[in-house]
Amino acid sequence: MGTFNYLCQNNFKVRVISKKKLREFWEKHVDSKQQLKSWFQEASVAGWKTPKQIKKDYPSASFLADNRVVFNIKGNTYRLVVRINYEYSMVWIRFIGTHAEYDKIDSTKI
Repeated sequence: MGTFNYLCQNNFKVRVISKKKLREFWEKHVDSKQQLKSWFQEASVAGWKTPKQIKKDYPSASFLADNRVVFNIKGNTYRLVVRINYEYSMVWIRFIGTHAEYDKIDSTKI
């Protein structure tokens, strides 16, 4: 079965790569599990084609250069940075970490 058919049959409109990074994080930070699982599910079916659509769903999201988006997780305890290809409906997880860890990275280059 091709990727397109799989996504259609499972009602996924956006392909998020990769849930494994989220799972590894929430296994270490159990308090983030439910919110990361919810974000993954919401992102998978969102069908985002523009930053404006993301902002509607996530008003606190921040937008960076090169189609990177920062999501606040669990009341800004954690930060999730993704890179989005709107044309192909692909989301790559670039970083997930605590707010303090986020402050130490250059989110425009990860």
